[in-house]
Amino acid sequence: PMFELEERVELARSALAGIDGVEVASYKGLTVDFARDNGLSVIIRGLRAVSDFEYEFQIAQMNHNLKQEVETLFMMTSVPFGYLSSSIVKEVACLNGDVEGLVPPVVREALAKKCAEIKPQES
Repeated sequence: PMFELEERVELARSALAGIDGVEVASYKGLTVDFARDNGLSVIIRGLRAVSDFEYEFQIAQMNHNLKQEVETLFMMTSVPFGYLSSSIVKEVACLNGDVEGLVPPVVREALAKKCAEIKPQES
C-alpha cells in the first residue's frame, strides 16, 4: 500500500467526519471475529464488476461458515465508478492526472504529497 495503516485510518476518519453513525477502526485477524467482538451482524462488501463477485462470494461463504450469525451484503458501485481501483487512482495521481471527484479532497491532497515524495528525480 502507498499509505501506512495509521495514515489510511486517519484519511478515512477525515473523509468521513461529520457522517453520523460512522466509525473507522482497524483490526488484525478475521473480519467475522472483528464483527462479532464489536456486536456487528452485517458485513457490507462492495462490488465493482461481475469479476469481483466470485472472489467476494467465496469470502462471504467462508465467513458464514466461521460465524453463521454474521451476514454479508453486497452492494454494486454506481456505474460511473465501476472501472476504478485504488491502483488506477494512485497511478493517475502520481502521473499528475486529475483525480478530483474520484477521491475525497483530503485523500487527493495526501496522494499529491505522497506522489511527490516517491517520484524519481528527473535529470
